[in-house]
Amino acid sequence: MHKSRLAGFIIDCRTDDLQGAATFWSQALGMEMRVPAGAEGDNYVHLLEPEQRLHLEVQSVDHESRVHLDIEADDIEAEVKRLEKLGAKRVAKIHTWVVMQAPTGQKFCVVRPQTRDFAARATEWK
Repeated sequence: MHKSRLAGFIIDCRTDDLQGAATFWSQALGMEMRVPAGAEGDNYVHLLEPEQRLHLEVQSVDHESRVHLDIEADDIEAEVKRLEKLGAKRVAKIHTWVVMQAPTGQKFCVVRPQTRDFAARATEWK
C-alpha cells in the first residue's frame, strides 16, 4: 500500500530572469515568495499559499513555458506503476522524481511528499 495526492502546481518559465517571473506570479496570485537556500534557489522560487495545502513554485526551464502539476507519493515507484496501469507513460527520472505523460499528452511529475498535511489528506491505494 502507498499514499498519493495532488501536491500542487509548478509554473515552468523559459526565462533568464527567474526573479522577475516569480515576482509577476507572486503579485498576480497574491502570494509571498521564498527563494530556497543554496543552488536550488538558482532554479526555483516557492510561492507560499497561506494555508499550505498546495505546493506552488516558479521554475526556470529550457523547454516552452507551461504549468504542470505534481503528484506527491510516499512510494514514488508504486505510484508510477499505478499510473502506468491507468495509461500514463514514464518519460524520465530526474533526481528523486519521475516525469510522466498522461494518455492525453500532458506531462506531470511524481514527487516525494511536499505538503505538511500529506499523511492526513492523501488517498491510500491498495
